[in-house]
Amino acid sequence: MTAPRRMGTENSKTRLLLLDVTERLMLEEGYAAVGVRRVAREAGVAPALVLYYFRTLDDLFLAALRRRADHELERQIRLLAGPQPLRALWRLTSHPGNALTTEFTALANHRKAIRAELAARAENYREAQIEALTRGLAESGVQLPPGMSPAVLQVLANALGRIIMIENTMGMTTGHTEALAFVERFVQRYEGASEPAGAPEP
Repeated sequence: MTAPRRMGTENSKTRLLLLDVTERLMLEEGYAAVGVRRVAREAGVAPALVLYYFRTLDDLFLAALRRRADHELERQIRLLAGPQPLRALWRLTSHPGNALTTEFTALANHRKAIRAELAARAENYREAQIEALTRGLAESGVQLPPGMSPAVLQVLANALGRIIMIENTMGMTTGHTEALAFVERFVQRYEGASEPAGAPEP
C-alpha cells in the first residue's frame, strides 16, 4: 500500500505565503485569477512547491476558505459576547466578512467541494451566532418582542444585511435609508445608543 504523499506542515511559512497570495489574488482580480502557476509566480516559488502543499487547486481554495472561516467564527463569537449583542449581530450580518466572502460564494457555484464546505461553515456560523446571541441577551437582560426568538432574529438580520449589501454592489439603494433607520430604532429601543468610540468593530 502506497504511503500518502506528505503535504507540508500547517504552519509552514511557505504554506502561509501561498494562502496569503491566494487571498490577495481573489480580492484584487477574482477567484478566476487563482491558478497553480499564477500563485507560484506571485509567491516566487516553483509550481511543484504549490502542489507539495496542496494536491489540487480545490485543496488550495479549501485551505484558504477554512483559514478565513476559522478566524471569522472566533471574531463573531467575541463580538456577540459584548455588552450590546443586538448591535453586534447587526454589524456582523450587514458587513458579512468582505469581498473575499463574495468571491468564495461565486466560486461555490462552479466547484462542489467549495459549495459543500461553504454551506457547512455557514451552518456553523449560524449555530454559533444563535448560541452566542442567546447567551448575550440573557446576560444583558434584553427581552425580545413576543414570538421573536434569537434564531428568528439572526435569520432576519442576516437576510436584510445581505440583501442590502448585494443591492449596494449593484447600485440599488431604494428603501435602504428607511430600512437602516428602522434597524437603528429597533436596536436603540433594546440596547440604547451605540457604544462610544473605541468599541470593537467587526
